[in-house]
Amino acid sequence: MLLDRYIGGAVARSFLLIAAGLTVLFSLLTFVEQLGFVGQGHYRLGDALSYTLLTAPDLLLQLAPVSMLLAALLALGALAKHSELTALRSFGVSQARIIGAVVKLCLPVIVALFCLAQFVIPPAQQAAQRERAGALGSALPGLSHGGFWAQKNGVFLNVQSFAGAALHGVTIFTFAPSGELQSLIEADNAAPQADGQWTLTGVTRDVVSDGQTVTDKPVKLSWKPFLSTQQLQLLAIPPQTMPPLALYAYTRELKRQHQQALVYEQSFWRMVAVPLSLIGMALIAAPFVFGPQRSGGAGRQIVIGALLGMAFVLVQRITFYLGLLLAVNPAFSALAPSLLLLALGGWLLERGHAGGVGFRVR
Repeated sequence: MLLDRYIGGAVARSFLLIAAGLTVLFSLLTFVEQLGFVGQGHYRLGDALSYTLLTAPDLLLQLAPVSMLLAALLALGALAKHSELTALRSFGVSQARIIGAVVKLCLPVIVALFCLAQFVIPPAQQAAQRERAGALGSALPGLSHGGFWAQKNGVFLNVQSFAGAALHGVTIFTFAPSGELQSLIEADNAAPQADGQWTLTGVTRDVVSDGQTVTDKPVKLSWKPFLSTQQLQLLAIPPQTMPPLALYAYTRELKRQHQQALVYEQSFWRMVAVPLSLIGMALIAAPFVFGPQRSGGAGRQIVIGALLGMAFVLVQRITFYLGLLLAVNPAFSALAPSLLLLALGGWLLERGHAGGVGFRVR
C-alpha cells in the first residue's frame, strides 16, 4: 500500500501538471483559431476567450491518455534516474508490481474523467456553441445545413436554430402508419412551457383529409414534443461531447426504431475506450524506464511519449473515419486501437521481465 501511494503519488503529480500544460497549450491554439472570427457580427475578444475556456474540459478528456503516458515516463524515469527503481528491484519488487501501482492510479482518474464527461463537458459545450452562435448571428453548428432532425412514431421534427431555450424555424410532419402525410405544421418560433408543451407562434398548419388539404393560421398552437428541449440541445452538439449515459440511451432508442446510429455508437464506444487507453499508456511506459538511465534520458522519454501519443491519436482517428466509411462494427473500430495498445504494452512488459532488463533507449 505504501509503495502504491509513493509511486502513484509521483505519477499523479506529473499527470496533473502535464494534463494542465497540454490543455493550456491546445486551448491557446483554439483561442488563436477563434481570433479569426473576432469582428464578425458581435463576436469580440471576450467571446473568443469564453469559448476557449468552455471547450477546455473536452480537450482535457481527449488529452488524458497522452498525459498519462508522459506522466508515467517522466515520473518513473525520475525514480529510475535516482536509482529508486533499482533499490526497489533489489528488494524483490517486480516490474509488474511497480507498473501495477500506476495502473491503480488510473482507476480514480477514470472516475474523474467520467464525471467530467457526464456532468461538465455537455453543458460547457452547449454554452460555448450557443454563445458563439449568438455572437456571430448564426445557428448552432449542429443545426446548420437544414437544421436538426428527429423522428418518433411517424412524427418528424425539424428545428433550424436555438436561442437559449427558445426554438426558431420549427417544422412538424405527421405521417399515418401507411405512409401518407396527415399534417404539416410550420412555426416561426416555439417556446417550451413548464408542463412540457411547446407554444408555437407564427404558425401555418396544413391538415390532409380525404385527399383535401385544409390550411389555417392559428395565432398560437400547443404541441406536445417527443423530445425535451434539453435533449434537443444535447443532440445539437457533437456526439462525442454528449453525456455518456445519454448517448447510450439515445443510441439504443435509435436502434429500437431501426434508424441509423453509427456515428452515435462510435462516439459512445470511443468514450468506453478511454479507460483502456489510459491503462494501455501506463503499460507502454514501462519498457522505456526499466533500464539504464543515461544523461538526457528525460528528453528522450518526452520525445518517445510525444511520438507514441501522436501515433495513437492518429490511429484512433483513422479507424474512426474508416469505421464510418466502411460501416465497420462501431465497438470494433473504436476499441481496436486501445486493445492493440494494451496488448503491445503487456507484451513489452512481459518481454522486459523475461529478459531481466527493460527496453533500452539508445
